[in-house]
Amino acid sequence: MTAEIGFGAQSRAVYAENPANSRGRLFPEPESPTRTPFQRDRDRIIHSSAFRRLKHKTQVFVYHEGDHFRTRLTHTIEVSQIARSLARALRLDEDLAESLALAHDLGHTPFGHEGEDVLHDAMAPFGGFDHNAQSLRVVTHLEQRYAEFDGLNLAWETLEGLVKHNGPLVGPDGAPLGKFKGGELPFAIREYAGQQDLLLDTWPGGEAQAAAIADDIAYDAHDLDDGLRAGLFAIDDMRAVPFLADILAEVDGKYPGLEESRRIHEIVRRSITRMVEDVIHEAVRNISQVDPRSPEDIRMAGRCLVGFSERMAVSEKDVKRFLFARVYRHHDVLAVRRLVARVVKDLFGGFLADPDLMPSPWNEGLQSLSENDIARRVCDYIAGMTDRYAIEEHSRLFDDTPDLG
Repeated sequence: MTAEIGFGAQSRAVYAENPANSRGRLFPEPESPTRTPFQRDRDRIIHSSAFRRLKHKTQVFVYHEGDHFRTRLTHTIEVSQIARSLARALRLDEDLAESLALAHDLGHTPFGHEGEDVLHDAMAPFGGFDHNAQSLRVVTHLEQRYAEFDGLNLAWETLEGLVKHNGPLVGPDGAPLGKFKGGELPFAIREYAGQQDLLLDTWPGGEAQAAAIADDIAYDAHDLDDGLRAGLFAIDDMRAVPFLADILAEVDGKYPGLEESRRIHEIVRRSITRMVEDVIHEAVRNISQVDPRSPEDIRMAGRCLVGFSERMAVSEKDVKRFLFARVYRHHDVLAVRRLVARVVKDLFGGFLADPDLMPSPWNEGLQSLSENDIARRVCDYIAGMTDRYAIEEHSRLFDDTPDLG
Protein backbone atom coordinates (compact mmCIF):
# COMPACT_ATOMS: atom_id res chain seq x y z
CA MET A 1 0.00 0.00 0.00
CA THR A 2 1.30 3.45 -0.87
CA ALA A 3 0.72 6.15 1.71
CA GLU A 4 -0.89 9.26 0.29
CA ILE A 5 -1.10 12.83 1.45
CA GLY A 6 -4.78 13.49 2.07
CA PHE A 7 -5.28 17.24 2.52
CA GLY A 8 -8.97 17.75 3.21
CA ALA A 9 -9.65 14.05 2.83
CA GLN A 10 -12.40 12.57 4.97
CA SER A 11 -11.24 8.98 4.69
CA ARG A 12 -9.32 7.46 7.58
CA ALA A 13 -6.25 5.39 6.80
CA VAL A 14 -6.19 1.75 7.92
CA TYR A 15 -3.29 2.59 10.25
CA ALA A 16 -5.22 5.41 11.93
CA GLU A 17 -6.97 4.92 15.27
CA ASN A 18 -10.65 4.21 14.67
CA PRO A 19 -12.80 5.54 17.52
CA ALA A 20 -15.30 2.77 16.85
CA ASN A 21 -12.57 0.29 17.84
CA SER A 22 -11.34 2.12 20.94
CA ARG A 23 -10.13 -0.08 23.78
CA GLY A 24 -12.48 1.87 26.01
CA ARG A 25 -12.19 3.62 29.36
CA LEU A 26 -11.01 2.41 32.75
CA PHE A 27 -14.49 3.07 34.09
CA PRO A 28 -17.07 1.95 31.49
CA GLU A 29 -19.54 4.62 30.41
CA PRO A 30 -22.41 4.70 27.93
CA GLU A 31 -21.29 5.91 24.52
CA SER A 32 -22.25 9.43 23.46
CA PRO A 33 -24.86 9.53 20.69
CA THR A 34 -23.32 12.69 19.22
CA ARG A 35 -19.55 12.39 19.74
CA THR A 36 -16.84 9.81 19.16
CA PRO A 37 -14.77 8.74 22.19
CA PHE A 38 -11.90 10.95 21.03
CA GLN A 39 -14.14 13.98 20.50
CA ARG A 40 -15.50 13.41 23.98
CA ASP A 41 -11.95 13.28 25.37
CA ARG A 42 -11.10 16.57 23.65
CA ASP A 43 -14.15 18.24 25.20
CA ARG A 44 -13.35 16.90 28.68
CA ILE A 45 -9.80 18.21 28.44
CA ILE A 46 -10.91 21.67 27.31
CA HIS A 47 -13.43 21.94 30.15
CA SER A 48 -10.95 20.79 32.82
CA SER A 49 -9.62 23.11 35.51
CA ALA A 50 -6.03 22.21 34.62
CA PHE A 51 -6.57 23.37 31.03
CA ARG A 52 -7.90 26.76 32.15
CA ARG A 53 -4.90 27.27 34.43
CA LEU A 54 -2.54 27.03 31.45
CA LYS A 55 -3.56 30.62 30.67
CA HIS A 56 -1.38 31.89 33.51
CA LYS A 57 1.53 29.45 33.33
CA THR A 58 4.87 30.52 31.91
CA GLN A 59 6.28 29.36 28.61
CA VAL A 60 9.58 31.29 28.67
CA PHE A 61 8.50 34.72 29.87
CA VAL A 62 6.83 35.12 33.26
CA TYR A 63 3.17 36.20 33.19
CA HIS A 64 3.77 39.90 33.93
CA GLU A 65 6.27 40.54 31.14
CA GLY A 66 3.81 41.24 28.32
CA ASP A 67 0.46 40.28 26.86
CA HIS A 68 1.88 39.20 23.50
CA PHE A 69 4.25 36.47 24.71
CA ARG A 70 3.20 32.83 24.71
CA THR A 71 1.75 31.12 27.73
CA ARG A 72 1.24 27.39 28.19
CA LEU A 73 -2.29 27.88 26.89
CA THR A 74 -1.39 29.68 23.68
CA HIS A 75 1.43 27.20 23.10
CA THR A 76 -1.02 24.34 23.57
CA ILE A 77 -3.45 25.83 21.05
CA GLU A 78 -0.64 26.24 18.52
CA VAL A 79 0.46 22.63 19.03
CA SER A 80 -3.14 21.53 18.56
CA GLN A 81 -3.41 23.37 15.23
CA ILE A 82 -0.21 21.82 13.90
CA ALA A 83 -1.15 18.35 15.16
CA ARG A 84 -4.52 18.53 13.40
CA SER A 85 -2.85 19.63 10.17
CA LEU A 86 -0.45 16.71 10.31
CA ALA A 87 -3.22 14.25 11.16
CA ARG A 88 -5.39 15.50 8.30
CA ALA A 89 -2.57 15.23 5.79
CA LEU A 90 -1.69 11.70 6.94
CA ARG A 91 -5.33 10.57 7.25
CA LEU A 92 -5.01 9.93 10.97
CA ASP A 93 -7.78 10.60 13.47
CA GLU A 94 -7.74 14.40 13.87
CA ASP A 95 -9.77 14.39 17.08
CA LEU A 96 -7.35 12.06 18.87
CA ALA A 97 -4.33 14.07 17.67
CA GLU A 98 -6.02 17.24 18.91
CA SER A 99 -6.89 15.69 22.29
CA LEU A 100 -3.29 14.65 22.83
CA ALA A 101 -1.99 18.08 21.88
CA LEU A 102 -4.44 19.79 24.21
CA ALA A 103 -3.51 17.53 27.14
CA HIS A 104 0.25 17.26 26.71
CA ASP A 105 1.17 20.14 29.07
CA LEU A 106 -1.55 19.80 31.71
CA GLY A 107 1.05 18.62 34.22
CA HIS A 108 3.42 21.54 33.76
CA THR A 109 4.43 23.53 36.81
CA PRO A 110 4.32 27.29 37.26
CA PHE A 111 7.35 29.14 35.87
CA GLY A 112 8.04 26.70 33.06
CA HIS A 113 10.95 24.29 33.15
CA GLU A 114 12.52 26.14 36.08
CA GLY A 115 9.56 25.17 38.26
CA GLU A 116 9.81 21.59 37.02
CA ASP A 117 13.52 21.38 37.81
CA VAL A 118 13.01 22.68 41.34
CA LEU A 119 10.13 20.29 42.02
CA HIS A 120 12.11 17.36 40.65
CA ASP A 121 15.01 18.14 42.98
CA ALA A 122 12.69 18.67 45.95
CA MET A 123 10.88 15.41 45.25
CA ALA A 124 14.06 13.36 44.72
CA PRO A 125 13.66 11.58 48.10
CA PHE A 126 10.00 10.88 47.31
CA GLY A 127 10.04 9.53 43.76
CA GLY A 128 10.87 12.64 41.75
CA PHE A 129 8.74 14.76 39.43
CA ASP A 130 8.20 14.72 35.67
CA HIS A 131 5.72 16.98 33.89
CA ASN A 132 4.71 14.37 31.31
CA ALA A 133 3.92 11.90 34.09
CA GLN A 134 2.12 14.66 35.96
CA SER A 135 -0.13 15.20 32.93
CA LEU A 136 -1.19 11.57 33.28
CA ARG A 137 -1.78 12.10 37.01
CA VAL A 138 -3.93 15.16 36.28
CA VAL A 139 -6.26 13.35 33.87
CA THR A 140 -6.45 10.11 35.88
CA HIS A 141 -6.57 11.41 39.45
CA LEU A 142 -6.27 15.12 40.22
CA GLU A 143 -9.20 16.40 38.17
CA GLN A 144 -12.16 15.65 40.44
CA ARG A 145 -15.27 16.74 38.60
CA TYR A 146 -17.31 13.61 38.00
CA ALA A 147 -19.58 11.80 40.43
CA GLU A 148 -18.44 8.28 39.59
CA PHE A 149 -14.66 8.53 39.21
CA ASP A 150 -11.56 10.67 39.75
CA GLY A 151 -9.85 12.14 36.72
CA LEU A 152 -11.40 12.55 33.28
CA ASN A 153 -11.73 8.82 32.46
CA LEU A 154 -10.21 9.32 29.02
CA ALA A 155 -10.08 6.63 26.36
CA TRP A 156 -7.19 4.16 26.40
CA GLU A 157 -5.72 5.59 23.19
CA THR A 158 -5.59 9.10 24.66
CA LEU A 159 -3.88 7.95 27.85
CA GLU A 160 -1.43 5.79 25.93
CA GLY A 161 -0.45 8.65 23.63
CA LEU A 162 -0.16 11.05 26.52
CA VAL A 163 2.16 8.88 28.63
CA LYS A 164 4.35 7.88 25.65
CA HIS A 165 4.71 11.45 24.35
CA ASN A 166 8.39 10.87 23.57
CA GLY A 167 8.26 7.19 22.61
CA PRO A 168 8.55 3.87 24.48
CA LEU A 169 9.29 4.17 28.19
CA VAL A 170 10.66 0.68 28.76
CA GLY A 171 12.39 -1.97 26.70
CA PRO A 172 11.16 -5.54 26.10
CA ASP A 173 12.73 -6.51 29.44
CA GLY A 174 10.81 -3.80 31.28
CA ALA A 175 13.92 -1.69 31.99
CA PRO A 176 13.35 2.07 31.68
CA LEU A 177 14.63 3.81 28.54
CA GLY A 178 15.70 7.31 27.57
CA LYS A 179 16.06 9.82 30.37
CA PHE A 180 14.83 7.18 32.84
CA LYS A 181 17.48 4.63 31.86
CA GLY A 182 19.28 3.24 34.87
CA GLY A 183 16.57 4.46 37.23
CA GLU A 184 12.85 4.00 37.53
CA LEU A 185 9.80 5.43 35.83
CA PRO A 186 8.10 8.45 37.42
CA PHE A 187 5.73 7.76 40.29
CA ALA A 188 2.55 8.70 38.39
CA ILE A 189 3.30 6.25 35.59
CA ARG A 190 4.23 3.41 37.92
CA GLU A 191 1.12 4.04 40.00
CA TYR A 192 -1.23 4.00 37.03
CA ALA A 193 0.40 0.97 35.38
CA GLY A 194 -1.18 -1.19 38.09
CA GLN A 195 -4.64 -0.16 36.92
CA GLN A 196 -4.31 -0.24 33.13
CA ASP A 197 -1.70 -1.57 30.70
CA LEU A 198 -0.66 1.26 28.37
CA LEU A 199 1.91 -0.87 26.48
CA LEU A 200 4.87 1.14 27.74
CA ASP A 201 7.34 -0.90 25.65
CA THR A 202 5.94 0.12 22.24
CA TRP A 203 5.76 3.31 20.25
CA PRO A 204 2.45 5.16 20.50
CA GLY A 205 0.02 5.42 17.60
CA GLY A 206 0.45 7.80 14.70
CA GLU A 207 -1.76 10.46 16.25
CA ALA A 208 0.46 10.67 19.34
CA GLN A 209 3.56 10.87 17.16
CA ALA A 210 1.96 13.73 15.22
CA ALA A 211 1.15 15.59 18.45
CA ALA A 212 4.70 15.10 19.77
CA ILE A 213 6.44 16.49 16.67
CA ALA A 214 3.89 19.32 16.56
CA ASP A 215 5.07 20.25 20.06
CA ASP A 216 8.67 20.59 18.82
CA ILE A 217 7.64 22.65 15.79
CA ALA A 218 5.50 25.02 17.84
CA TYR A 219 8.19 25.40 20.51
CA ASP A 220 10.90 26.36 18.03
CA ALA A 221 8.73 28.79 16.10
CA HIS A 222 7.18 30.65 18.99
CA ASP A 223 10.42 30.91 20.96
CA LEU A 224 12.03 32.51 17.91
CA ASP A 225 9.06 34.87 17.69
CA ASP A 226 9.00 35.74 21.39
CA GLY A 227 12.79 36.04 21.61
CA LEU A 228 12.89 38.49 18.70
CA ARG A 229 10.00 40.58 20.00
CA ALA A 230 11.57 40.66 23.48
CA GLY A 231 14.82 41.95 22.03
CA LEU A 232 16.89 39.01 23.29
CA PHE A 233 18.52 38.74 19.86
CA ALA A 234 18.32 40.50 16.50
CA ILE A 235 16.99 39.19 13.22
CA ASP A 236 20.45 39.28 11.70
CA ASP A 237 21.74 37.01 14.49
CA MET A 238 19.73 34.21 12.93
CA ARG A 239 22.06 34.15 9.93
CA ALA A 240 24.33 31.96 12.06
CA VAL A 241 21.80 29.13 11.64
CA PRO A 242 21.72 27.88 8.00
CA PHE A 243 18.03 26.89 8.15
CA LEU A 244 17.04 30.35 9.41
CA ALA A 245 19.51 32.15 7.16
CA ASP A 246 17.90 30.53 4.13
CA ILE A 247 14.43 31.62 5.23
CA LEU A 248 15.66 35.14 5.99
CA ALA A 249 17.22 35.42 2.52
CA GLU A 250 13.95 34.23 0.99
CA VAL A 251 11.89 36.81 2.90
CA ASP A 252 14.26 39.71 2.26
CA GLY A 253 14.56 38.79 -1.40
CA LYS A 254 10.80 38.79 -1.90
CA TYR A 255 9.97 41.69 0.41
CA PRO A 256 12.91 44.14 0.56
CA GLY A 257 12.46 46.85 3.15
CA LEU A 258 9.65 45.03 4.94
CA GLU A 259 8.86 46.46 8.38
CA GLU A 260 10.33 44.43 11.22
CA SER A 261 7.11 43.05 12.77
CA ARG A 262 5.96 41.66 9.41
CA ARG A 263 9.48 40.43 8.69
CA ILE A 264 9.46 38.48 11.96
CA HIS A 265 6.09 36.94 11.20
CA GLU A 266 7.18 35.89 7.70
CA ILE A 267 10.26 34.17 9.13
CA VAL A 268 8.27 32.35 11.81
CA ARG A 269 5.42 31.18 9.59
CA ARG A 270 7.82 29.96 6.90
CA SER A 271 9.76 28.04 9.56
CA ILE A 272 6.57 26.29 10.63
CA THR A 273 5.57 25.55 7.03
CA ARG A 274 8.92 24.03 6.13
CA MET A 275 8.97 21.84 9.21
CA VAL A 276 5.36 20.69 8.79
CA GLU A 277 5.85 19.86 5.13
CA ASP A 278 9.06 17.99 5.93
CA VAL A 279 7.27 15.88 8.55
CA ILE A 280 4.44 15.06 6.16
CA HIS A 281 6.71 13.94 3.34
CA GLU A 282 9.00 12.00 5.70
CA ALA A 283 6.01 10.30 7.34
CA VAL A 284 4.58 9.33 3.96
CA ARG A 285 7.94 7.80 3.04
CA ASN A 286 8.20 5.92 6.35
CA ILE A 287 4.63 4.68 6.20
CA SER A 288 5.13 3.45 2.62
CA GLN A 289 8.19 1.48 3.76
CA VAL A 290 6.48 -0.13 6.75
CA ASP A 291 3.10 -0.58 5.03
CA PRO A 292 1.10 -0.68 8.29
CA ARG A 293 -2.32 -2.29 8.09
CA SER A 294 -3.50 -1.28 11.55
CA PRO A 295 -2.67 1.10 14.40
CA GLU A 296 -0.89 -1.83 16.06
CA ASP A 297 1.51 -2.00 13.10
CA ILE A 298 2.47 1.63 13.81
CA ARG A 299 3.14 0.74 17.45
CA MET A 300 5.22 -2.30 16.54
CA ALA A 301 7.27 -0.61 13.79
CA GLY A 302 10.19 -0.25 16.20
CA ARG A 303 10.76 3.42 15.33
CA CYS A 304 9.02 6.73 15.03
CA LEU A 305 7.23 7.08 11.72
CA VAL A 306 5.94 10.64 12.07
CA GLY A 307 8.95 12.88 12.53
CA PHE A 308 11.58 14.99 10.80
CA SER A 309 13.76 13.82 7.94
CA GLU A 310 17.43 13.41 8.84
CA ARG A 311 18.26 16.71 7.19
CA MET A 312 15.50 18.61 8.98
CA ALA A 313 16.37 16.94 12.29
CA VAL A 314 19.87 18.43 12.00
CA SER A 315 18.41 21.85 11.16
CA GLU A 316 15.96 21.68 14.06
CA LYS A 317 18.76 20.86 16.49
CA ASP A 318 20.66 23.88 15.16
CA VAL A 319 17.62 26.05 15.90
CA LYS A 320 17.36 24.63 19.41
CA ARG A 321 21.04 25.29 20.09
CA PHE A 322 20.59 28.87 18.94
CA LEU A 323 17.55 29.33 21.18
CA PHE A 324 19.34 27.78 24.14
CA ALA A 325 22.20 30.24 23.85
CA ARG A 326 20.23 33.34 22.89
CA VAL A 327 16.96 32.88 24.80
CA TYR A 328 17.00 30.26 27.55
CA ARG A 329 20.49 31.26 28.77
CA HIS A 330 20.06 34.99 28.22
CA HIS A 331 21.08 36.87 31.36
CA ASP A 332 17.67 38.57 31.68
CA VAL A 333 15.85 35.24 31.48
CA LEU A 334 18.29 33.59 33.90
CA ALA A 335 17.87 36.40 36.41
CA VAL A 336 14.11 35.84 36.55
CA ARG A 337 14.57 32.07 36.61
CA ARG A 338 16.70 32.34 39.75
CA LEU A 339 13.99 34.36 41.47
CA VAL A 340 11.13 32.03 40.57
CA ALA A 341 13.22 28.99 41.53
CA ARG A 342 13.39 30.40 45.04
CA VAL A 343 9.62 30.87 45.08
CA VAL A 344 8.97 27.19 44.24
CA LYS A 345 11.69 25.94 46.59
CA ASP A 346 10.33 28.03 49.47
CA LEU A 347 6.77 26.89 48.86
CA PHE A 348 7.73 23.23 48.84
CA GLY A 349 9.80 23.50 51.99
CA GLY A 350 7.14 25.53 53.80
CA PHE A 351 4.25 23.24 52.96
CA LEU A 352 6.23 20.07 53.62
CA ALA A 353 7.18 21.37 57.08
CA ASP A 354 3.59 22.39 57.84
CA PRO A 355 1.11 20.88 55.34
CA ASP A 356 -1.77 22.42 57.29
CA LEU A 357 -0.75 25.68 55.64
CA MET A 358 -2.23 24.39 52.39
CA PRO A 359 -5.86 25.40 51.85
CA SER A 360 -8.78 22.97 51.79
CA PRO A 361 -9.07 20.31 50.44
CA TRP A 362 -5.29 19.91 50.21
CA ASN A 363 -4.87 20.00 54.00
CA GLU A 364 -7.57 17.42 54.73
CA GLY A 365 -6.87 13.88 56.02
CA LEU A 366 -3.18 14.53 56.54
CA GLN A 367 -2.99 12.44 59.72
CA SER A 368 -3.57 9.25 57.71
CA LEU A 369 -0.84 9.96 55.14
CA SER A 370 2.78 8.81 55.11
CA GLU A 371 5.62 11.28 54.64
CA ASN A 372 5.86 10.25 50.99
CA ASP A 373 2.14 10.78 50.47
CA ILE A 374 2.28 14.21 52.09
CA ALA A 375 5.23 15.19 49.89
CA ARG A 376 3.31 14.04 46.82
CA ARG A 377 0.28 16.06 47.85
CA VAL A 378 2.44 19.16 48.34
CA CYS A 379 3.98 18.51 44.93
CA ASP A 380 0.55 18.13 43.29
CA TYR A 381 -0.63 21.37 44.90
CA ILE A 382 2.37 23.39 43.74
CA ALA A 383 2.48 21.83 40.26
CA GLY A 384 -1.09 22.90 39.68
CA MET A 385 -0.44 26.55 40.56
CA THR A 386 -0.34 29.34 38.02
CA ASP A 387 2.60 31.74 38.11
CA ARG A 388 0.65 34.49 39.81
CA TYR A 389 -0.99 32.18 42.33
CA ALA A 390 2.44 30.84 43.30
CA ILE A 391 3.57 34.42 43.91
CA GLU A 392 0.44 35.09 45.98
CA GLU A 393 0.99 31.97 48.09
CA HIS A 394 4.61 32.92 48.65
CA SER A 395 3.52 36.39 49.78
CA ARG A 396 1.06 34.78 52.19
CA LEU A 397 3.74 32.63 53.81
CA PHE A 398 6.94 34.66 53.51
CA ASP A 399 8.04 38.26 53.93
CA ASP A 400 10.66 38.27 51.17
CA THR A 401 8.70 37.44 48.01
CA PRO A 402 10.82 38.56 45.04
CA ASP A 403 9.64 41.44 42.88
CA LEU A 404 9.48 40.10 39.35
CA GLY A 405 8.62 43.48 37.89
